[in-house]
This record gives sequence, structure tokens and C-alpha cells, in this order.
Amino acid sequence: MEGGGTPPETLKEERQSGCVPPTSPEGNSLKKSNWGFLVTGIVGGTLVAVYAVATPFITPALRRICLPFVPATAKQIENVVKMLRCRRGPLVDIGSGDGRIVIAAAKEGFTAVGYELNPWLVWYSRYCARRDGVQASAKFYISDLWKVTFSQYSNVVIFGVPQMGCRYKRTLRNHFLRLPAR
Repeated sequence: MEGGGTPPETLKEERQSGCVPPTSPEGNSLKKSNWGFLVTGIVGGTLVAVYAVATPFITPALRRICLPFVPATAKQIENVVKMLRCRRGPLVDIGSGDGRIVIAAAKEGFTAVGYELNPWLVWYSRYCARRDGVQASAKFYISDLWKVTFSQYSNVVIFGVPQMGCRYKRTLRNHFLRLPAR
């Protein structure tokens, strides 16, 4: 056939069989650019998710007084429960982390509340309290521990780093000196 083109019968057969060769290189590059958008979206979404999860764990270390999350050991929880056996009244855990102490106190019959700045840890604590069946007596709140009032609590539990001790000890002493005797 003259002109070097494809005979019309061949084109008709290719269209019916679904095997149509690309007419231009632009069709191929369009498919490649869609993959680029998809990969970029997945990588970007993953980075945003990692940032959202990691930020509450990293930012406490960047504060003037470093307050990292350090989970209480089983022995520490056991010691707190032993100390609480001869006590009554509601309990507050300042910087409750993953809620182990609050949940253990609730299992011992205390009304217990945990204050934690990290929302992921608060949500995890609430989940654990529900799983252990103590959600009615164990409550968790997202709050800065320097902005909490303790007037309704008889028992205060604090696990923290030594750097926070002096400042917080003064705050607690001043707070409890103003409380009426029970």
C-alpha cells in the first residue's frame, strides 16, 4: 500500500480485539504522571500521619522542663496500690501516660482520674479502661498538668522526671495548704 499507512482492515481488526497501539507518546506519559501523583500522595499522606502520631511524644522533650512519657513498671504500680490500701477518697494521677496507675486504682475501688497532655495516650488509656471494665471509675482528660486544680482529690500520684519535682512540689504544697482538713 502506498503512503506507508496501515490498511483499513487491519485497523478495524485491532480496534475490535482491543489491541490498539498508542497513537502518540503523550498517552504513555499521561499514565506515568498519574502514577507520580499517586506515589506522591501516598508518601505525603504517610509523612503527615507519622508527624501527627509522633509530635505528641516528641514535643514534651522540647519544653523547658522535659516531661517524656516513661511507662510505669509492674513493680511501681504494685507499690502505688500497696500505698493506697489504707487510704480513701478520689485519686488523681498527674501525667497519667498510658493510664496503668489510674486503671489499677479503679480496680481497687477508687474513683481515679488521669490528666495527660498527649492525646494519643489519653485515647489509649480510655480504651484500656473500657477493655478492663473500669471506665465508670477511671476517667482520663487531655490537659496540661500545670493547669489542673486538685481540690476534689484526696490522693495524688505523680511519676515524673526529677527536673519537674521542685517546681511541682511547691505548686502542690501551696495548693494543699489552702485546702480544709478532711
